[in-house]
Amino acid sequence: MTQDRTSVPLALFGGPPTIERPLPPPATMGEDDVAAASEVIRSGVLSGYIGAPGDAFMGGPRVRAFEAQAAEYFGVRHAIAVNSWTSGLVAAVGAIGIEPGDEIITTPWTMAATATAIVHWCGIPVFADIDRETFNIDPASVERLIGRRTRAVIAVDIFGQSADMTALRDICRRHGLKLLGDCAQAPGAKVFDRMAGTLADIGGYSLNYHKHIHCGEGGVLVTDDDRHARRLALIRNHAEAVVHSERPADLANMLGFNFRMGEIEAAIASVQLGKLAPRVAARQRAAAQLDAGLSDLPGLKTPRVAVGNTHAYYIYGLQLDVAALGVPRERVVRALQAEGVSGIVGSYQNLHLLPMFRHKVAYGTGGFPWASPYCERTIHYGPGLCPVAEELHARTFLGLALGQFAHGPEAIGQVVAAFRKVWGQLDRLRAEARHRGEPCPA
Repeated sequence: MTQDRTSVPLALFGGPPTIERPLPPPATMGEDDVAAASEVIRSGVLSGYIGAPGDAFMGGPRVRAFEAQAAEYFGVRHAIAVNSWTSGLVAAVGAIGIEPGDEIITTPWTMAATATAIVHWCGIPVFADIDRETFNIDPASVERLIGRRTRAVIAVDIFGQSADMTALRDICRRHGLKLLGDCAQAPGAKVFDRMAGTLADIGGYSLNYHKHIHCGEGGVLVTDDDRHARRLALIRNHAEAVVHSERPADLANMLGFNFRMGEIEAAIASVQLGKLAPRVAARQRAAAQLDAGLSDLPGLKTPRVAVGNTHAYYIYGLQLDVAALGVPRERVVRALQAEGVSGIVGSYQNLHLLPMFRHKVAYGTGGFPWASPYCERTIHYGPGLCPVAEELHARTFLGLALGQFAHGPEAIGQVVAAFRKVWGQLDRLRAEARHRGEPCPA
């Protein structure tokens, strides 16, 4: 018979934790990854790139093999490997040809690189609010923010499911904008029969060490546009040394970098790509078990998957009704952590509240590029700009990084038991909060 844990004191108050021993980190590397990396090392060729015209401009054999594999896997004409997804974002923004002072609309709920990639090209990030249910960028907010200098939208498939690409593509088509897809957290997710990321003009995925699959650091861009693919490859590898044209349109943004992926990383990435589908499926099974175990808890909303989408569950995003619970989120988080629940994301950053954006300081101290003569309107940042994102960040969002629980149904069952134990003793948490003089959420 299952023990009634509501009668056992919370670990926060001295009782035994539900999860007695921390779960070991999931094993992401196998002997096949080791063999692939060892083969490259034994070959003595760790990179095949040369930053000059010629066959080696496109990299070594393992980079090219991984790109061909990725293009087939994601169902696109072109895949371009890079040394990080940050590099991929910088390359993507440059490839669409923005001019200094051009504006790109994106979400505040993302890693900072999504927005700084815009600033890198002296563009201006404009932050739209997010959808309360999916946490992705809100198309209605995007449309309200379009101005004369708007050139593109960067949709971020936050936590593992695609943004509303149907609505965003329609908006971009009507306004003549490019659509970029930051799918760092959503490789393997789908929109109907298409892979997330492939509905954008340029999309792509992260291969950073804590993503679904990884090669330590890396990324891969995807596109069906031949010109975009060529410009991405140029920016990746010292474009200025390769582009021999006198036309300004051909030279624009051809400030090349060393964004090149090495042969070891490419060999590992090729092996890892074969593991993507089962890893996503494992996270989806874990999420289904969490849905079943948590959906009846009052004041707790489990994730919503939009019609036509599948979810890769980089993070399992919950929402708390703190007024109904009568307990602040921070106390719920502490109680769950005391019960042994790891991987809790207790809030999510809002980029428009970061000092860099509030003070508009990037290149030097004079406010460039915002204060440059290239800008036609003043873009404001700070509190009140994205009220949905701000409320979720400050009070009601609670996420679980499902990579922490890649240990099967028994581990997920323990997580569910920990939640149910905490919810069974909310009265004690409320009383303790009153005793400590903590304000009751309203």
